[in-house]
Amino acid sequence: MSNAAPQPILRTVDIVSLIVGTVIGAGIYKAPAIVAAALGSPTWIMLAWVAGGIAAVIGALCYAELATAYPSFGGEFHFIGLAFGEAAGFIYAWARTVVILPASIAMQAVLLGDYLTPVLPLGPHSATVWAVLMIVALSTLNAMGVRFARIAQNLFAVIEIGTVAAIVIAGFMGHGHGDFGTAAAPLHAGSLGTAMIFVVLTYGGWNEAAYVSAEVADGRRGILHGVLWGLGTVTVLYLAINAAYLWGLGHAGLAASTAPAADLFRAAFGPRSGVLLSAIVAFSCMKAISATIFFGARSNYAVGQGWRLFRWLGSWHACGAPRRAILALAALSLGLVGLATLMPNGFQAIVEFEAPVFWLFITLTALSLFVLRRRHGLPRQAFAVPLYPLVPALFVLSSAALVWSSVMYTGIGALVGVAFLAVGAVPLWLEHRRNALSSA
Repeated sequence: MSNAAPQPILRTVDIVSLIVGTVIGAGIYKAPAIVAAALGSPTWIMLAWVAGGIAAVIGALCYAELATAYPSFGGEFHFIGLAFGEAAGFIYAWARTVVILPASIAMQAVLLGDYLTPVLPLGPHSATVWAVLMIVALSTLNAMGVRFARIAQNLFAVIEIGTVAAIVIAGFMGHGHGDFGTAAAPLHAGSLGTAMIFVVLTYGGWNEAAYVSAEVADGRRGILHGVLWGLGTVTVLYLAINAAYLWGLGHAGLAASTAPAADLFRAAFGPRSGVLLSAIVAFSCMKAISATIFFGARSNYAVGQGWRLFRWLGSWHACGAPRRAILALAALSLGLVGLATLMPNGFQAIVEFEAPVFWLFITLTALSLFVLRRRHGLPRQAFAVPLYPLVPALFVLSSAALVWSSVMYTGIGALVGVAFLAVGAVPLWLEHRRNALSSA
């Protein structure tokens, strides 16, 4: 095992670009149509996206306290383990390693393949081939070291803002439908629950900053400012995109669309603009995959540092990258891409697979803030979440509501994700058995 170790070299601007890169991805090209179909008017649609941004900021404030009080590559499973015991931390580490991270990468890769295949087909299984090639290429880029990955991600973030601007321009180029003044229709709990699953999941990724807290050069200030500036940027961009969709397509048109960005481009730039749109969506997915690999490999590294059963993951290469952790993440993501190709709607199935597991442990992380505050107080170096305990209480309630919604209002994919979580009891037993034998 290499003696190399992570170094605190990430600046605030790096955190901002990583947050923007992780959050803005495939979801914004799929989710707005699903949200529009679930909600009754443009008013509710825009309020839902505002609420999603507020929920993300509330969560980020709670995570900023945890990350500055207990900086670690373990991120959430480090916080959960400190608050609720080693077994709870292990189960989350398992869930993140085999469900949450591979699903996030596979979801982006599947959409990337779907958009690039009509433009540049690579045989009878072109979408799968594209997905595999991109996961392999971006895993290789991240394995070259943190400096290469950081420079690439900063460039990705700048170009991403330009691509979002192109979608907004396309939406407002024409005369538009202009139905923002439509009265808000009655709202039903089931419809709101369905809509918020996709809204908040589209904001997902802000929590990843907890996994690089040990690499941030400016500690408390760098983490807090990076996450808040990153989320502020994302929220503004999401509201602009949804306003463009509603202006360009109208509520009914957005709700009926299977590819709203494509419909906007065709209306604004003509029927041949599909090539340009495919490039935009593919680039956005590529950027999100790269950022997820960057964060995810570091949490896998922490798993290897924390538990004997996965010790081989805890190697840090001298180039500045956890190469074994990157390899493991790539292998699991490729396996999930293979499974997704066997399903009629691979993208939605992957979302359902990830959502309940993701929000269950986000809820536990939120609860850990209360436990650790009561047990240890607030460390001197930590950022204090404002309006405690109101803000973290709101975070707990909103996360718990999303756990409920992701189980009640989704399909069989959610049950498969929960089943994968339950399988984590086996490696947990093996870990305890190995520890018992070594201490005997």
